Amino acid sequence: MAASKRIPVTEDRWKELNELKEAGQTYDELLKELIQEKNRSELAERVRSVRETDVEELTALDEL
Repeated sequence: MAASKRIPVTEDRWKELNELKEAGQTYDELLKELIQEKNRSELAERVRSVRETDVEELTALDEL
């Protein structure tokens, strides 16, 4: 896959990304992995939020 976009980053950010990147891994693969990790984290936070919601605030499925 040929690179088609450029993303400007500071030297410090590039160094941090380079430290996260594994041998043989492309920056595209690294960014995909980071995005998936962020999405999983957001989903887990939503699940925690629902679990912590007072049962009285929820609508029973049979009421929908």
